Amino acid sequence: MASRLSGFRPALALGITLSLAACSTGGFGTSADNPYAPGIRPGAKAEDGLVVGHRLMAAGEFELALKAFTRAAYEDGLNVDVLSALGSANLGLGRLGQAETLLRRAIATDEAIPETWNNLGVVLMEKGDAAEAEQIFRRAYALDNGESDSIRDNLRLALAKIENQDYDEADQEYKMVRRGSSDFLLRRIP
Repeated sequence: MASRLSGFRPALALGITLSLAACSTGGFGTSADNPYAPGIRPGAKAEDGLVVGHRLMAAGEFELALKAFTRAAYEDGLNVDVLSALGSANLGLGRLGQAETLLRRAIATDEAIPETWNNLGVVLMEKGDAAEAEQIFRRAYALDNGESDSIRDNLRLALAKIENQDYDEADQEYKMVRRGSSDFLLRRIP
């Protein structure tokens, strides 16, 4: 009789384990502190490329922001907001020629905002064209009704550069601004 029970116990343990496993949903559960991004949800609507791009710009991820703005251009077309965003991302990457072209296209419209004018002024200052940059900063400051400290500071730097050609460029800090509450600071690296 003892030999019958010794074969019965492993079979009973296996049966209980299998029955309890059938009650489980299986796999690993997701925890609230999961460090990884959620998976793809089929049928879900994608976040607006401009919103994503501006978040990435605030995080200093200019290359990823450029990709998000490019997606926004594909979805929305090359409107003034997309052109300005693409120009600002290129400015953040140091691609001054591309940034200038895109920002000039953006200000050619009647819908250009002061931040777009400011960012074009930053490009021009970076390229060494202080006289034109000063005019662009004046326009941005006027469109903004003098409310932006960043635009005012950039105008002051341009005026100082024009008045004193030997102005120490290592101390200059230009501020790229975007629509919203964040400012971006561009510094010359000696």
